[in-house]
Amino acid sequence: MPDNSSIRDPFKPQQPTIPGVSNRTAHESHAAPAEPAAPVSIMDKARALQSQMPPKWVTLSVAGALFAGIAVAWWIHGASAKGGGPEETPTVAAEPPAPAKPPEKLPMGPGEIATTTKLDKVWSSQKFIFHDRSTSRDVPAMVVHLPGETYWAFSLTEPYGNCELEYLTDLEKLRSAYNYRAEHPMVGDPCNKSVFDLTRYGSSPSGLVRGEIAQGAAVRPPMAIEIRIQGSRIIAVRTE
Repeated sequence: MPDNSSIRDPFKPQQPTIPGVSNRTAHESHAAPAEPAAPVSIMDKARALQSQMPPKWVTLSVAGALFAGIAVAWWIHGASAKGGGPEETPTVAAEPPAPAKPPEKLPMGPGEIATTTKLDKVWSSQKFIFHDRSTSRDVPAMVVHLPGETYWAFSLTEPYGNCELEYLTDLEKLRSAYNYRAEHPMVGDPCNKSVFDLTRYGSSPSGLVRGEIAQGAAVRPPMAIEIRIQGSRIIAVRTE
């Protein structure tokens, strides 16, 4: 009877013999696999899932913010549906600045510079420009209605100087600015504070002229301008 131990099982082939490797090592390499890990229970999965969830206060905060946003959106929608909404303040357009007044156009002499109708009141006056043909200069001048139905014209440029004289009808300014008390309007020189009285005569190189020096260091009365009355017209003729 043949030896069964020598018969090879075709389904269990004999392991090859490798030099330097013992049969024990080869057999260990074909050892049975390790047993699978024990299954995770449902409670363990729940605990793990709960540990990964955010804290309750975070959840409540997010829910509160979401609720507040919904409430604000609902309120805005309701207000716009009623035609409400924030009332816009009407824009008031700034008023444009008033245009500057054009410079007064003064009468020009020689020629008509005023009328007796316009200067019907005593101490009324009219400023004008007189063209001095001897010097080809335009100088400021003035004609005044004096007491006694007298009209007198004179240059407003100070004699032998460049300061412009002023006709002072404000007696308080005459007192405060010139330290001079008077009962009627006067002519003043703001540069040297001289005061001239048109009711009185003073000397000049051409003779006596109105505007005697009442105060100050002026050398003579204002330069006179000859005028003529033709009907109601007051005409400036020439300067002294």
